[in-house]
Amino acid sequence: MAKQLRTVNLEQGMPDRVEACKHLDQAILQARKDNIPALKIIHGYGSTGVGGILRPVLRNHLRKRKDKGEIRAFISGESWSQFETYSKELLRRVPESLLDPDLGRNNRGITLVLL
Repeated sequence: MAKQLRTVNLEQGMPDRVEACKHLDQAILQARKDNIPALKIIHGYGSTGVGGILRPVLRNHLRKRKDKGEIRAFISGESWSQFETYSKELLRRVPESLLDPDLGRNNRGITLVLL
């Protein structure tokens, strides 16, 4: 069975915010073409420990896409648990996500996207 949760590393190569949003849009488009229902976005939290710029920029970008109906939902790494509403939906639609090592770990460096 093909993987249904695709991981996309957006911090690789240290893109600026515009490049990162373009990469995110491309990843969403490709996932739709490949019938992938969910993405795990790695954006990091910042090497200083106080937070980097990609996380808020990408989450704001995802919020706009959700408001336009272009994605179903996004789940912050802090909320990625078996108890959060959209997490439950993702877990139901993508059972392999139960094995995700970040599930329940409060990882601020990731965001999940439900397409």
